[in-house]
Amino acid sequence: MTTTLAPARTAPPAPPPAGRPFRRIGERLAPYAYIAPFFVIFAVFGLFPLLFTFYVALFDWNPIGDHTFIGMDNFTRMLEDPRFWNAAGNTVSIWFLSTVPQLALALLLAHVLNHARLRFALFFRMSVLVPYITSVAATTIVFAQLFDRDYGLLNWLLGLVGVEAVDFTQSTWGSHVLIATMVLWRWFGYTTLLYLASLQAIPRDVFEAAAIDGASGWKQFRHITIPSLRPVIIFTVVTSTIGGLQIFTEPLLLSRSAPLTCGPIRQCQTLTLFLYEQGFGQFQFGYGSAIGVALFVLVVVVALINYLLSTRIRAER
Repeated sequence: MTTTLAPARTAPPAPPPAGRPFRRIGERLAPYAYIAPFFVIFAVFGLFPLLFTFYVALFDWNPIGDHTFIGMDNFTRMLEDPRFWNAAGNTVSIWFLSTVPQLALALLLAHVLNHARLRFALFFRMSVLVPYITSVAATTIVFAQLFDRDYGLLNWLLGLVGVEAVDFTQSTWGSHVLIATMVLWRWFGYTTLLYLASLQAIPRDVFEAAAIDGASGWKQFRHITIPSLRPVIIFTVVTSTIGGLQIFTEPLLLSRSAPLTCGPIRQCQTLTLFLYEQGFGQFQFGYGSAIGVALFVLVVVVALINYLLSTRIRAER
């Protein structure tokens, strides 16, 4: 006698809990909701003004009158305007004089502050931020007094060695050196802390092993410190380029008699000052917008060149 066993019955699957599809959708959308505020704020205060500037540059834009479409005439006028080329030259000169020494001094100071045997290291690391938190107006007043032709400390020191007093604010190269010094003094502490933070992330065992192998301090700096800081160096080069080409406050406050032109011969008028003069001084919003577009293109091109050169150097090494 044989018995057959009936197959066991499986219980039907339980129905999904109510609201679970909506919960999955919410979990997928949650990351986008977290980052959405940044993109919304950027679109309102960054992207829209940029696109609107491109739009206004195509018009003879009267802020309280008619808006006449003139196409590329504002850009043609800008390229034929010697004041624009003078402002562009001043901008590039001040940027170069301030950015290159700033990055070099910041890298050197960060290397010193990272030294293990440095006494009061925490105090010195905190003190480098003092220029960064100082008011730009106060900085300009102090440096204008230091570089003053008649009573400035620098000209007094030059007089001790028989050099004739230099009128920094009235000469082209002098005003460029003065503004570049202010920018360098204000920002090199911030850059130093960026380099210092990256240096402290490097294990000290690497330096100790290099020292045991006979590597000198210069070789350690060249073959360990700089390669380890290369991503941060690229970042600071790009950000310093963007900030340096958009310099505005220092030259505006330096020439109190003619703030918009930065002197009688426009010796330190940057592109941002020229834009402000044409847009808000002469109320030529279309021409001012064209200058803003040119400044945007200049910043993008120079930043891209710096980035490509930095990445190429990194790839070769």
